[in-house]
Parts: sequence; C-alpha cells; structure tokens
Amino acid sequence: MKDITDAQTTLCPSARPESVDAVVFGVVGGTVAAPRIAYLKQPLPITDELLAKASPVTPAEIFRTAASCAESGCQHFDGKDCRLAIGIVEKLPAVVEQLPACSIRRDCRWWQQEDKAACMRCPQIITDNYSSSEQLRQAADPSIYLQT
Repeated sequence: MKDITDAQTTLCPSARPESVDAVVFGVVGGTVAAPRIAYLKQPLPITDELLAKASPVTPAEIFRTAASCAESGCQHFDGKDCRLAIGIVEKLPAVVEQLPACSIRRDCRWWQQEDKAACMRCPQIITDNYSSSEQLRQAADPSIYLQT
C-alpha cells in the first residue's frame, strides 16, 4: 500500500475512512460534549482489521482520517480553497493554545490554507458527530458558501 504521507500530496484532514488512500492520524477522545482528537505519532493505513475495531459505531466516529484532497470532487472546494477550513476558522473557537503534534501537518490542506488558526480548532473536529454544536453544523454546511 502506498503511504500518502511520504508523497507530496495535499491531504484533506476530514476525509472519509473509505477513501482509497485514507490513513488514520487521530483517535477521538474527550467527552460527548467536548470531544478531542488524540493525534497519532505516525499515520496508520486503513485496513479492514482497523475498521472492524470501530464496531459498533462508524469508523468516522472514532478515527480522524486523511486522504488526498479531492479538490473539485468535494462539495467544500471552491476551485481554490477548502471552504470547510474557512468555516471552521471563522465559526469555531480555538480549543488548544499550542499547535497539536500532528503527523500530517506538512501536507494538510487546512494548514497550508489557514495556517495555525485551523490547527488550533482541528482537535474538536469529528467526522461523524451526531451531537455536534450549532456552530460546527454551520461551519460544515456547504450551502452557507452560496450565501456570501
């Protein structure tokens, strides 16, 4: 399996676990009200065995995964920028005071685009979060981009 973190690839830090080249770079911890990502020292390739460990919940409820940015194939991409990263920076508070030790930062679209501001908010992002705040739902809603 190709290790996308060794290649010069722009990574989406909010990719679905079923993405072709996805890797796990964090595990959800914290509480239901205040979930936080525990970042892995090295990304792990997604395997059937790893996905099975998520049962009975979805893998995206407990793993943060990254994959090659889909760019124009993504509802959040406007042709130049990731609007999800912009929404997260504009609508969510920072939840850490120092940059998290993130193994994908070098290639992360959010870091490349929004710099430190995205990283300070990233630990609160859970891909499948069924109790997310109104702020998070607004930040992730691609229809808000049409209202600007």
